[in-house]
Amino acid sequence: MDKTRVKVYFSLFGDEFPIAYVTESLGVEPTEFCNKGDVIERSHKQNVLSKKAHFRKETAWELGTDYQESYDVKEQMDQILEPLKNKAAIINQLKTKYKLECKLFIVIIMENGDTPGLYLNNEQNEFANSIKAEFDIDLYANSYFDD
Repeated sequence: MDKTRVKVYFSLFGDEFPIAYVTESLGVEPTEFCNKGDVIERSHKQNVLSKKAHFRKETAWELGTDYQESYDVKEQMDQILEPLKNKAAIINQLKTKYKLECKLFIVIIMENGDTPGLYLNNEQNEFANSIKAEFDIDLYANSYFDD
């Protein structure tokens, strides 16, 4: 039986900036990154439908979890914010220097009608506010049937 899963990630993004410098400045290895102009990898099915290549429109540095079975988004949020929580000043300097934006993404895939708690505590909200990060929350409810 499929279980409800949660993925959380922080993204620092903008036109073009040096990923290696951001990584060194933060002292945190990104879980993903891309550069403006990189080819967007597509699944085989998508490639069959569209032969045209698509390219990244911006550069991004991301720190995130994989999808994890969870009924409390706070667990995944804490995993991401722990290595960043004392880096607000550095993040703000990078944002100013390279004209970057940042967001915190929460992606929830609900299975069998099981919904996780979506509670953000004061510490999480204060950190997001200190770097002027917006929250982007995506909810996917897979169909389910009662027996």
